[in-house]
Amino acid sequence: MDQPTVGILHPGSMGAAVAACAATNATAVLWCENGRSTASVERAAQFGLTPVATLAELLDRSDIVLSLCPPAAAEDLARAVAGHRFAGVYVEANAINPERTKRIATLLEHGATVVDGGVVGSPPVGGKTPTLYLSGPASETERIAELFAGTAVRTAVLGTEVGKASALKLSYASFQKTSRVLVALAVGMAREHGVDQELIEVASRRTDSYLSEPQYVAKTAARAWRWGPELEEAADALAAAGLPPEMLRAAASTLARWDDAKDDGELTLADALDRLAQP
Repeated sequence: MDQPTVGILHPGSMGAAVAACAATNATAVLWCENGRSTASVERAAQFGLTPVATLAELLDRSDIVLSLCPPAAAEDLARAVAGHRFAGVYVEANAINPERTKRIATLLEHGATVVDGGVVGSPPVGGKTPTLYLSGPASETERIAELFAGTAVRTAVLGTEVGKASALKLSYASFQKTSRVLVALAVGMAREHGVDQELIEVASRRTDSYLSEPQYVAKTAARAWRWGPELEEAADALAAAGLPPEMLRAAASTLARWDDAKDDGELTLADALDRLAQP
């Protein structure tokens, strides 16, 4: 395969790390620094991404574009890409429901080829190896698999139907993220009655119980600004499938109480529970 030029849209903690892996088999990985925060600039530099001044320049130079952004921005970002008549491969790898992914494919159908993607796992740093699930046209999914060959990002192709990768991502997220919210609520209630340590001891007797990992509550709080919208997307997918969405909407509402803890790496378990108890 000829080494492509890759563009990454909105390189957050996941996007920047995934893009850095793509650089292994790419000529260059570009990102647009216009309007981005100092933290984004520093993150992109840390991962060796090449800055360009405008979105138009990024799209003109890129053969493959990776879209990894907050769910709410996914369609607006795709619409902007469509407006520039991008004609390469567009990897829609955001945590959005399958119907939104299909709408994005329609937005871009007169130029780009859309590959549906879903990342399951932590960012590929420090030995972590997430899996990028792919669905869409066979030649393009193969091309994306080749882009990440030999890197910390594993790939798995689910078929040719756009929407399958998004569905798998949200199905997993609906369990994993809601489970973490339930841990916070259970520990918070136990703490109120002075039996939180006993609760953790009970949980530790069971195999692979999230409840035995209360320290993860603080990490959940710091990521709540991203996780809440993901669960709203998953709730929409449940509703579209004729399944009750109320549990996931409630979990998203609970996560919203931590919105002001965005990416706070200093948060403790006690801090997170205190914030959760404040309406």
